Amino acid sequence: MHDLVIRGGTVFDGTGAKPIEADVAIDGRTIVAVGKVAGGGREEIDAKGQIVTPGFIDVHTHYDGQVTWDPYLQPSTFHGVTTAVMGNCGVGFAPCKPESRDWLLGLMEGVEDIPGTALAEGIKWNWESFADYMNAVEASPLALDVGLQIPHAAVRAYVMGERAPALEPATAAEAEEMGRLVVEALEAGALGFSTSRTVKHKDVKGASTPTLKAEAMELHGIARAMGKAGKGVLQLIADFKDTDAEFAMLRGMVEISGRPLSITIEQDDRWPDVWARVLHNIAEANKAGLPIKGQVPPRATGLLLGLTASLNPFVMHQTFRSIWGAPLEQQVKALRDPEFRARLLAEEPAYPAGEIIEMLCTGYHKMFALGEVPNYEPAPEESVKARAERSGKNPREILLDLMLERDGKALIYFPLMNYHCGSLDDVQKMLTHPNTAFGLSDGGAHCGIICDASFPSTLLTHWGRDRTRGPKLPLEWLIHGLTGRNAELINVLDRGILAPGMKADVNVIDFDGLKLYSPHIVNDLPAGGKRLIQHADGYTASIVSGTVAFRNGTPTGALNGKLIRGAQTRPQGARISTAAD
Repeated sequence: MHDLVIRGGTVFDGTGAKPIEADVAIDGRTIVAVGKVAGGGREEIDAKGQIVTPGFIDVHTHYDGQVTWDPYLQPSTFHGVTTAVMGNCGVGFAPCKPESRDWLLGLMEGVEDIPGTALAEGIKWNWESFADYMNAVEASPLALDVGLQIPHAAVRAYVMGERAPALEPATAAEAEEMGRLVVEALEAGALGFSTSRTVKHKDVKGASTPTLKAEAMELHGIARAMGKAGKGVLQLIADFKDTDAEFAMLRGMVEISGRPLSITIEQDDRWPDVWARVLHNIAEANKAGLPIKGQVPPRATGLLLGLTASLNPFVMHQTFRSIWGAPLEQQVKALRDPEFRARLLAEEPAYPAGEIIEMLCTGYHKMFALGEVPNYEPAPEESVKARAERSGKNPREILLDLMLERDGKALIYFPLMNYHCGSLDDVQKMLTHPNTAFGLSDGGAHCGIICDASFPSTLLTHWGRDRTRGPKLPLEWLIHGLTGRNAELINVLDRGILAPGMKADVNVIDFDGLKLYSPHIVNDLPAGGKRLIQHADGYTASIVSGTVAFRNGTPTGALNGKLIRGAQTRPQGARISTAAD
């Protein structure tokens, strides 16, 4: 008698191998059989007509605060995620001296659009060092496994004080101390170290992230310390405006340390070819034996605009600002008033030079209606610009009408990154490049304007089943990327593959019925903070360490998740018969 048997499903084992019809037997926290299981289970799941996969591993989230108060880490767990890694992009909450707490909150609020009031209410600050923070997370109830990375911004501020946000260069002694703190965190179980070098990342007051101009001496010093410790992965985001020179410095971190590095890859309309050059440099580094991956998303980085979201195309209009922040019903009433509407449409606001807000207010060619079931690869002829040209209307009229649908709760989709060519063709090139990995969901972040925690569902539905504007991708390959390949990326080799001896993290999915719904706003963060969440149908069961943690995306109440402390080796005796390149 086994603890749990999953019967008769189509098993995608996470190695990239073709699926097989099989049962999966679990005892305790471990898979004990994949094949024909004769013995019964104390609990059984009928998976006939469904697919069975390893639990999904999301390597790029920002639940650093939420993890201390929310055991379920929604919306990621609506989409089959059983392992979530946070501390990305150089931002997080440890180490932190008491006098720096407000500043760190403001940095996370600005960079990741997480309401500062929610963070201030939810975070208990029962830590100072990163080891203390890990202990606090470990003591928190968890329905899934979580891994932590130590963020450069917090380390830099801890060592340099006010000189860090002032973007001053570190001294040799300060760089050495940062390296010591990073190694101390790795010894306590941090999975890696992250940093940010992008002008997009600013705190709540508009100041640049403190790591923006960190020099080679500082970064290489930290990398050298990691190399001596022989632990941890590296993760970063950079603008790569001076592409080759910037990449050379970052490549140096891997050359010095020998540690694996993953780099955010996105296409920016302002520099639409930079991503390809970065991928070329990554490929050349891999030819030289350096473990560098591009971390890529499966769709555009899509902003959601509307009356319930943080932004909409009229936020720079003084007429609209007279109602901005009013209850939704009052905003809807005003926008339906002919006089108010006419005044709003006639107004020409001034936009700050060079700021992205102008594009979000006037980029009509990249604005699309987001229906109940979202289309993440809309055609140019579906844009607000094209609709206005066909109808002879002002694009702003079209926008107002769209925003007022569903009593003002409708959202407009603005594919900010990765949609320069009006399709996902370039994203396909990113996904299928031999030196990339699936990531960048930003689960837990951008609460009022982006909801990309559903990336796993997009990979399965859009790329594995529904795409019409280009080729689909093999389902076994997509699942391998979400599971076994991501386990290798962050060096947690005890999971990500369905085989005897492996950790029993499993999804049972009604693939034919898998359906992704549009995001919507809820006010369930501490202090009533708002966030976007996104549901899906089809996740019959998500199992964490042998226990069903979610049924149809809903928590069962089981809290079988744990903090991952450090790299995890392949379990002794694990029998893995196939592997994908």
